[in-house]
Amino acid sequence: MKKNTIEIIQSESIYLHRQERLKSSMNLAGLGILAINPGPSLVYLTGLHFHLMERPVVALFSTDKPPILALPELETAKLEDLPYEIQSFAYGEDPAKWVDSFHRALQACGDVGTIGVEPTKLRFLEIKLMEEAAPGIKLISAEELLAEMRMRKDDDELTAMRNAVYIAEQSLQAVLPMIKAGVTERQIASELTLQLLRQGADSDLSFSPIVSGGPNSANPHASPSDRPLQIGDLLVIDWGALYQGYTSDLTRTFAVGKVEAEFNHIASIVKEANAAGRAAIRPGAQAGEIDLAARSVIEKAGYGNYFFHRTGHGLGMEGHEAPYMRAGNPMLLEPGMTFTVEPGIYLLERSGVRIEDNVVVTESGSETLSTLPRELISLGG
Repeated sequence: MKKNTIEIIQSESIYLHRQERLKSSMNLAGLGILAINPGPSLVYLTGLHFHLMERPVVALFSTDKPPILALPELETAKLEDLPYEIQSFAYGEDPAKWVDSFHRALQACGDVGTIGVEPTKLRFLEIKLMEEAAPGIKLISAEELLAEMRMRKDDDELTAMRNAVYIAEQSLQAVLPMIKAGVTERQIASELTLQLLRQGADSDLSFSPIVSGGPNSANPHASPSDRPLQIGDLLVIDWGALYQGYTSDLTRTFAVGKVEAEFNHIASIVKEANAAGRAAIRPGAQAGEIDLAARSVIEKAGYGNYFFHRTGHGLGMEGHEAPYMRAGNPMLLEPGMTFTVEPGIYLLERSGVRIEDNVVVTESGSETLSTLPRELISLGG
């Protein structure tokens, strides 16, 4: 790791503690079994990393038993020396026999009726195997239950996220000297990706950098193109790092040389909206209040129709997770919740501005994890 970052020493007991919390949450929800396939929630609960591939892996959690796993034989070495008990049912390479492992795993859970799943994660492959292994089961969403567990970050998680922010900021600063008229969006994105890895990011990036100049910057989710930057462009860079499984997600907007007066004007409005959104964060505030605080600044300036996405989204093991800073969201903010504040103004077919910071709710207010300047800085002029 680079200097100024802090290594995480995670207690072996953290996964057992999380599994016990899960059992309590399942009991409160009246849910007997939870099925999770590879992804952030499985890592969060077990520390086990599996690829999402053609060979299915499903972990089954119940309220009165240790985790139960159906998995390929070639993955069983990952289960050695775990600091908690686990029961596994492995299968070989013949797909016709996979259902037998799923049948035995579900039998080990006991009375199988209703199973909670992550609706955006579990695939038809796993669903079909479970339904064949236990005909008549009912699948329901456990999205809220898992979101509640993962929303409030502990000190180790926050340390990882601070490191992810630090790596991202160092990476962008290393790229800024190359930005000038004539350089393409794709060239900047490629160099930024390389710098993220050089600065210590995990090899699996949290997401591919968005680098969009000129008219492309008015598209919030533009993909880097071969368009060369031109003098007078606004340049939006939305990027992040993954560190020890936790992500950062930042955006800054730059000017390429001298830009027209309205572009400077909307940049100052977005900067003010970003500050207003962050200032509204406190324990007990509704998530919708953060959106309202940022959006009001832009609406009062006459650009409300040009801010057409939510103000922020949760961050953690995923780049987009609960809580969501959207209009009308009544969720009450609590210490440990982490999310983005990213207002923007997008003048379609002309240019756009977005400023995105990463924040955590504290006992008395909030802490902004990101530190790069928010002013419209001119590059390559």
